[in-house]
Amino acid sequence: MKKLLIPGIILLVLGIFLYSSFKGTYNDLVRMDEGVGGQWAEVETQYQRRADLIPNLVNTVKGYADFEQETLTGVIEARAKATSVTIDPTNLNESNIAQFQQAQDELSGALSRLLVSVERYPELKANQSFLELQAQLEGTENRIAVARRNFNNSVVEYNTYLRTFPNNIYAGFFDFERKGTFEAAAGAENAPNVQF
Repeated sequence: MKKLLIPGIILLVLGIFLYSSFKGTYNDLVRMDEGVGGQWAEVETQYQRRADLIPNLVNTVKGYADFEQETLTGVIEARAKATSVTIDPTNLNESNIAQFQQAQDELSGALSRLLVSVERYPELKANQSFLELQAQLEGTENRIAVARRNFNNSVVEYNTYLRTFPNNIYAGFFDFERKGTFEAAAGAENAPNVQF
């Protein structure tokens, strides 16, 4: 009887240790995965805030009859495309993030062209509604940058935890997968060329 008691105790202690390790790692993965999902929701909220400001901006600019319609149409189309690209938080892989980012970058480019075009219209630049919308848009761009940074930080923490041993074994067993991050836009590493 004593010969079976010691191996039984060892097996029981080993079983408790494995269960605790398994349960703890799984719960940490779930917590981190939910954190990434929460950060993603914040990113989407800030992009939606920007998308909601655009119709007001376009309507304010439209009031100036000789304003370039092609520029306005470009902004409206880019907004429609950007708002149509959505990602399920459970599928935040690199290709989906890149597709989302590309649509948002196209909208950013269209907005930049719009704001550059405004320089030719001094009475529009002096319009109080336009100035307020422009300030809100700038603030929203800052919020987007912060939300993206926070999202990337939570994804890096999650991916690091996911890839460390023995977490990678548990993650594979429960089908936890790496998440994608936002990348800098192509050419962002080059300083803009300003000529006077």
